[in-house]
Amino acid sequence: MRPGDTLADRYRLIDLLNETRGGRFWHAWDSVLARQVAIHLLDAGDPRADALLAAARASARLSDPRLLRVLDAGTLNGWCYVVNEWGEGPSLDTLVSEEPLAAPRAAWIVGEVAELVAAAQRADLTHGRLVPANVMVDETGAVKVIGFAVDAALHGIDAADRDDEFIDLVSILYAALTARWPGRSHCPMPEAPRDHGMILRPRQVRAGVPRVLDHLCDGVLNPAHAVPGQTPHDAAAFAEALFDFVGDRQAAADAEAARQGPNTSPRLPQIPDPVNPPALVPGDDEPGEETQVGLPSFDEEVLDPEWRTPSPEPPPPPPPFEDSPERPLFAPEPANGEPARKPREDLLPSASESSYWPWETDASGPPVPPTPEPDPEPVPGRGWLRVAGFVAVAALVLVAIVYGFNKGRDNADEDGGNDPGTSGERRATTALVTPSEVVDFDPLGDPPEEKPELVALAFDGDPETAWETQGYNENFGPDGLKDGVGLLFDLGSEREVREVVVDVLGGTTEVELHVSPNPERPRSLDDLTRVAAGSTSEGRIRLVPDTTVPERWVVVWLTSLPSDGSFRGRISEVRIRT
Repeated sequence: MRPGDTLADRYRLIDLLNETRGGRFWHAWDSVLARQVAIHLLDAGDPRADALLAAARASARLSDPRLLRVLDAGTLNGWCYVVNEWGEGPSLDTLVSEEPLAAPRAAWIVGEVAELVAAAQRADLTHGRLVPANVMVDETGAVKVIGFAVDAALHGIDAADRDDEFIDLVSILYAALTARWPGRSHCPMPEAPRDHGMILRPRQVRAGVPRVLDHLCDGVLNPAHAVPGQTPHDAAAFAEALFDFVGDRQAAADAEAARQGPNTSPRLPQIPDPVNPPALVPGDDEPGEETQVGLPSFDEEVLDPEWRTPSPEPPPPPPPFEDSPERPLFAPEPANGEPARKPREDLLPSASESSYWPWETDASGPPVPPTPEPDPEPVPGRGWLRVAGFVAVAALVLVAIVYGFNKGRDNADEDGGNDPGTSGERRATTALVTPSEVVDFDPLGDPPEEKPELVALAFDGDPETAWETQGYNENFGPDGLKDGVGLLFDLGSEREVREVVVDVLGGTTEVELHVSPNPERPRSLDDLTRVAAGSTSEGRIRLVPDTTVPERWVVVWLTSLPSDGSFRGRISEVRIRT
């Protein structure tokens, strides 16, 4: 079989896309229904031929828009063939080859696959080889699953168990988020890393993976971490959890369609605004008249014929410049021995105006200014004494300003505020609180501990001692291993928290203030409310809540740490005012 040959008097072969293990995969044209199709060809004597036809018949029982359906199957002239719908677009393993997908996009794509798998399981069918290479996003932005049951038969794989297929389904989400493959079916993607036999969670492989998707993958791929009532146990529950995370499914589908672009056939170049030449008038051999700028014109209304036709007469040359008048290099000598410059009569003062002139004048010539009296000789050294006095006064004023500023800042630190006008009011209306309990707070840790033996040093009144975190290779944040760590303060009862002052050591540190009025101890940041945030590179952060309502629990949460070879945070003192 070669390109151009016809199979079953209907399918004209166009392009051989793949050939492996005796099977051939062709792009072909259905001349009866005038559409593109995909054809799997296998020698009729191959041991897999019967299993391939049985898989094609089983796949044809399933009708779903996300499935590239089986259209025809049979044996002819020594060939076993299966005809599928044609789809064109990148597969999931190609999409993640450069970088993993964003979490919403990955959840939407895998959610579509999960709904197809759930529908197949209700019909007692399985795909058999559910890997990223068999998940495709076509040119319209729709998710398509390739080779349902047929691909497994071509690889000589028996029908898959439902549990194994569910593991591969969750593994596709893991691969979309991390570009690593943890599934049971063979896949050429890099294998997911493991630690003591356990597959690392997606958040341990790639920073920024949402916790919801991280728990879904971890609970299924590591059964020891499954949470009853939260970890899905089948494809239908998995699809529901993914679409709950996505939210607006239609918006995600529209975004994927827009990402693929307006081209309806990726094999043709995209031409946003094609320009078609006009039809030739019978008897004409030329498409149009050549314009002055060298381009053919097709619109007589837009292009004026007079504009595009060059004038046969050249334009006249510009007129020559006029010659500049000659000017003598020197002024001519005056005649009759007269002076070269004479005063203007209209500018000389008259006899009646001479009394208003500032000096005496002579009617026969210009006024003669009086001779100024010489200034008295300055006393030696008096100027330097005057300058030294000014410098001494300025120095005294500067010292007074610096002293007053430092004194005011010290008072502000003691009062818990930095506004001099309100320091007295703050001292009268706030008071330091001694918490009933202080513990380390690390809900994202495994185990959830952050040097509990040093917690008391953050509230002992000694600024030289400090509670410190563990050393981290990466800073906190979306790209780090976790979002942060902190200290949890139990105020014993509900109090209106007015201000929290945190002294830190080591360098630039970013801190958030979280509170909760609930009587139960908070277990995660979801149980708390963020009310203030700040950062410092000089050692002190003052956190003032936007509103003051009674609170029971206070958490000082470090979100960015200084680095001394490793990222480590240090809190020397915490003062809570209510």
